[in-house]
Amino acid sequence: MSVCGDTLLCNFPKCRIKLSGFAWVTACSHVFCDQHGSGEFSRSPAICPACSSTLSGKLDIIRTELSPSEDYKAMVLAGLRPDIVLDISARALAFWTYQMMEDYKRKYSEVSERLMERNRQYQKLQGLYDSLRLRNMVVSAGERDTLLQPGQLNFRGGGAQPSSPLRSPQFFSMGHDGDSSTFFSSLEADTAKNFFQFSSPARERGRPFTKRH
Repeated sequence: MSVCGDTLLCNFPKCRIKLSGFAWVTACSHVFCDQHGSGEFSRSPAICPACSSTLSGKLDIIRTELSPSEDYKAMVLAGLRPDIVLDISARALAFWTYQMMEDYKRKYSEVSERLMERNRQYQKLQGLYDSLRLRNMVVSAGERDTLLQPGQLNFRGGGAQPSSPLRSPQFFSMGHDGDSSTFFSSLEADTAKNFFQFSSPARERGRPFTKRH
């Protein structure tokens, strides 16, 4: 941004209009539009609306024309020594630089405030997104656990079928008469008959049993 292309802004709070025509300049390096300068500096003692400095000197406040005529520019510094001309020019440039720096600081402050507001909005949206993602993860995990509970599904023959829980045989104590038929009471009838049926060797060989004396 070119310094020469910039325009001074009124330093009155909440005004900040671009200055043109006449302006009020103070010894504390502030400048005001003609409207606010005329209203503020009509009282005595005058107080700078920007920094609250007391402006009691005769030349602490000057109403100046920002776009002077060629005749004025030709005569305002005429007859002054070069060192005085340079001193006046240096002070005028310092005043301009101060105003530009203040304007840059104001713009930087506005940009910083907007950036902080965007960051707050981003953090708020990020927290909302994390909350929704966590809720979806919990719901998905609950549905998966409901569908895949142990013992409910039995994958046989290429499809999922309900499976019955395994049963273990119930064991009972041996009776007084030595009967073994009640030892495994819960086994199926065929299995118990084939495996636990005790027959004598005589019956297996097909001849009567002869008791030896």
